[in-house]
Amino acid sequence: MKRADLVFAGLLVPLDYLAILAAATAAYSLRFASFFVAYRPITFDLTYSEYLATVAPIGLVYLLVFALSGLYAMRPHKLAGEVVRLVVAASASIAVVLAIAFFSRELFDSRFIVLAAWVLSIIFLVSERVIVRLLQRTLRTLGIGVMRVAIVGKTRTANELLKYFSENPYLGYEPVLQISHFSEDVSARLKGLRKHDGLDLILLANTDAERKEITAIKTFAEIEHVGFFYAADLFPGSTLRPLTHTFGGRPVIEVPKTPLDGWGAIYKRGFDIIGSLLLIIITLPLQILVALALFIEQPGSVLFRKLPEGQKVLRVGQGGKPFSYFKFRSMVKDAHKYRFDPAFLEKHGNMREGTPLFKLENDPRVTRVGKFIRKYSLDELPEFYLVLFGRMSLVGPRPHLPEEVAAYKPEDRKVLTIKPGITGLSQISGRANLDFDDEVRLDMYYIENWGPWLDLIILVKTPLTVLFRTGAY
Repeated sequence: MKRADLVFAGLLVPLDYLAILAAATAAYSLRFASFFVAYRPITFDLTYSEYLATVAPIGLVYLLVFALSGLYAMRPHKLAGEVVRLVVAASASIAVVLAIAFFSRELFDSRFIVLAAWVLSIIFLVSERVIVRLLQRTLRTLGIGVMRVAIVGKTRTANELLKYFSENPYLGYEPVLQISHFSEDVSARLKGLRKHDGLDLILLANTDAERKEITAIKTFAEIEHVGFFYAADLFPGSTLRPLTHTFGGRPVIEVPKTPLDGWGAIYKRGFDIIGSLLLIIITLPLQILVALALFIEQPGSVLFRKLPEGQKVLRVGQGGKPFSYFKFRSMVKDAHKYRFDPAFLEKHGNMREGTPLFKLENDPRVTRVGKFIRKYSLDELPEFYLVLFGRMSLVGPRPHLPEEVAAYKPEDRKVLTIKPGITGLSQISGRANLDFDDEVRLDMYYIENWGPWLDLIILVKTPLTVLFRTGAY
């Protein structure tokens, strides 16, 4: 790890502590401000020195909770994820402090100070972290604290990583070399770069590399004291941590399908029930307005739930099982039949021809109201009821049509491991602009790396993606 990254990681602890003390001081000053005292007179005696003596150890409790929450881990975090983790950790910290106060029978003189300190600590801590990360990104853009990377492989993955690092210098990875294979000549060349401080990391991005080549790269990295990353394709290998069992004295390795087994599934279902109920209540007025607009434009059912032949609209759910699906109607009557009409396809084409999916640019089947509600994803509001009924989840792979799933390659069917979601990693990463393979790859990552934090981050980012209409249909 670069010295600059170590400095920033070390600074976070004292800066967090100072932010907590500053938030506590601001809460105290607010309570004793003349305008507040006039509204609610002070009935307790608490000097600032006494208050600070109590707050100082509370700040240490915060730091302990932050450490347990992984907020001081050396591995890089995305800023949005770090902010969400920080908010939850700060809330958990104040809960711990209140629990200690309750069991020790030490009651706070002012409930307002406690509440204000909690809110202000979140504001101060988030502001501090954002400033630190922006400063760190700025320095990386200027070439300070940058990891110089040699990419081994000239595959699609290698080229995408090269482009990504080059277009996002704030990440701190500067490609200095790309070679197709590792050899003795390449080894000598990399040694030259390392000698002049021009190499910090080797990234192998060739999933077809032989074991001998991988071993040689790893050995070189260890001898020359540089980092070694391996960009694994999500199809050949799982990113989940294997589990070891012992049967008859012999170790047996289990490769889990997803963390969404056991308590993960129980948590996610509970989260879906509570979240969908709240969202149904919050969006109910909007649902009524959309339904009225659709009925006025074209009288009839406002829901898309039946096909032209009268059959129920189906989507494929968890385990490949179809379920009855509905959302707000956004197309003309009998629109579904046009995707199989040769004359219609010849005239308008299919942007995703050659994949299991079907998509048209400026789809002529979409009505005026339908175009508006699609633009802001309002047609998907009824899906909250499908989440409540247990057919879908708030977050997951998007639900695909049976005919699309029938065209999946065998490895693509892993996206059916969990329930489909209203939003997901692919939806916030490009939505309709992603090609099918990239969409599946993102869904695979979500399935294998699920966690409550990831769900929260996706849900927070979804409204922003919708408002800015990134890749909307």
